[in-house]
Amino acid sequence: QSLPQQKLLTWLSVLECVEVFAEMGTARVWGEMGRWTIIVLIQLAKAIFRLLLLLWYKAGIQTSPPIVPLNREQQQPLHPQDMEDDSSGKDQTYVGRRSSRVVRSLQSTPSLQSRHWGSPQQREESQSRRAEEMNKPPTPLGLQETIAESIYVTRPLLHLLSLGVWGQRSWKPWLLSAVLDISSLSLLSDLKDLNRRERAELRRRTILLLYYLLRSPFYDRYSEGRILLLLRLLADYVPGVGFVTRKWALLLYPYFCWVEKNQGSWA
Repeated sequence: QSLPQQKLLTWLSVLECVEVFAEMGTARVWGEMGRWTIIVLIQLAKAIFRLLLLLWYKAGIQTSPPIVPLNREQQQPLHPQDMEDDSSGKDQTYVGRRSSRVVRSLQSTPSLQSRHWGSPQQREESQSRRAEEMNKPPTPLGLQETIAESIYVTRPLLHLLSLGVWGQRSWKPWLLSAVLDISSLSLLSDLKDLNRRERAELRRRTILLLYYLLRSPFYDRYSEGRILLLLRLLADYVPGVGFVTRKWALLLYPYFCWVEKNQGSWA
């Protein structure tokens, strides 16, 4: 990746980390008008950055978060002592005479910080696969896939625009957002030979469609009563579940109330 592309990804990650805090802080200081202003500005900046990555830098399907968090356990390098042992040519494994089982020899036991439970061959193969997967370039997108990704990138802005035109209680913003999400996923479904990161991103977007069941006005008219009824039935008829469901009800009710009042964060 070039340096400007890395900077765009960094700024996108920063915006995604601070957008909720910025929204809540602005609402506390400048009220409702300030909250919606900061929501529009953040979503506009994110859309511009993502469109630049998509159209100018050909970044392909973009993940959320833009920069994948580093798994330090998987990326743990070999200890210098272990590298010296490898370079000295010592046998790392021992094959049992009767069982023919391959085990690590005592001479090649790594330090506690870099110790693992697999054989050295398995570790080398897994590290090589991870390195190959991380270094694999993004899948090139055709015209159809570029349009689908552009729809997904601009959907928050269209959702905010529809909220301003029809209001938060209207079904039209809910339907518009759902249609855009489903259209983007259906257009991207024909794309083949995706890497693991891109497949995980498409699975994440598909699972996020379930959140539409918790968004107003669908939640107010359909989901709320059924969710509370299910929790009540579990609490009354399933032994030992009542304590858990009552705790969940106490936790979820304020969350649903917050979601109902803060539709901007769902953009």
